[in-house]
Amino acid sequence: MMIYYKEWHLAFSNTSKVVFSYFLICAALPTPALAQQGQPPAVIVSNPVAEMVFDWDEYTGRFQAVQTVDLQARVTGYLAAIHFEDGQLVEQNQLLYTIDQRPFQLAVKQAQARLQAAEATRDLALLEFERARELFNRNVGPQSEEQRTSAAYQEALANVALSEAELEVAQLDLEFTQIRSPINGRIAETQIDIGDLVIGGPSGVTALTTIVSVDPIEFVFTASEADFLKYARLNETGERGTSRTTPNPIFVRLQDETAFTRGGAMDFVDNRLDPNSGTILGRAVFENPEGFLQPGLFGRARLLGSGEFEALLIPDSAIVADQARSIIYVVNENNVVETRQVVRGEIWSGLRIIRSGLNAEDNVVISGLQRVRPGSQVAPVLEQIALPAAE
Repeated sequence: MMIYYKEWHLAFSNTSKVVFSYFLICAALPTPALAQQGQPPAVIVSNPVAEMVFDWDEYTGRFQAVQTVDLQARVTGYLAAIHFEDGQLVEQNQLLYTIDQRPFQLAVKQAQARLQAAEATRDLALLEFERARELFNRNVGPQSEEQRTSAAYQEALANVALSEAELEVAQLDLEFTQIRSPINGRIAETQIDIGDLVIGGPSGVTALTTIVSVDPIEFVFTASEADFLKYARLNETGERGTSRTTPNPIFVRLQDETAFTRGGAMDFVDNRLDPNSGTILGRAVFENPEGFLQPGLFGRARLLGSGEFEALLIPDSAIVADQARSIIYVVNENNVVETRQVVRGEIWSGLRIIRSGLNAEDNVVISGLQRVRPGSQVAPVLEQIALPAAE
């Protein structure tokens, strides 16, 4: 700068030297120095927005199906047909597998034949009993004969009932050869092929496939003991109902999402805390009509964490981070900049909740932060903070 100054010094008069020297000095001065020599810098200030808000607590959890069915057979036989495509949506009572029905059809016929024989024996026993009873009543037949035929008739009735039950069992086994979906949902891949032996019954059964329900879907997470106690205290005072009986709102975002747009409601809280982890299980239900949410997906949840209260909100950009502190600038009645240390809360409708360190009458610098210094004078321009649409 001195080289240019000397060249111009030789070319101009003394008056020009003085004027040009003033411009050089002004160019070298920082902005605050200029502000001291001229008008104070203009900044935009605003009073914080007073709004009724809630606290939101955040948790990490995962989605799970409301219903999960491990499909198994109730009878043993060779698989004859598969009636679905792997991974498709199935409806309740839809036919999925057919086990070879021929042995079970024969068993039904055998049971029907035994029932007919039992019914014929019953009819004959009834005739003999009625004849013996008539003779006994006329005093021409012994009582022992009447008693014997009565017992034979009762035995025949029991055999008929037994044969009817055997027929029902055979018919039920035949029905069980058609394996149907017990729920609406999405089916997994089949674990067996046509011709495989399917083992049914109470033990050693063959796993066929799995079906999970799609809509609605559940979101499960764990909360700490401290959170549980907080919710219990709020329930005692009536500020926030317990999620055991109140469908408190909850919002979830997935791994690739930035906003909590998926809304649901709490429907279950476990009956005890885990003594090992000191946490308690919570569950919420979400509508899933398109089936986009899948069991096993992880998500970040935001759960209603308090009763309604009035809070002061300002733009997050008005807060300056100073190491571990959060600082804002306010302009006092003398248009002098002051600093305030504040405690930040959550974001609410695009603005930051200030929990302490701020008054409703404070003029907070929301624009022009780079032009202010603590203790400097400014020219404040008052504007109103616009509250964005709710999240």
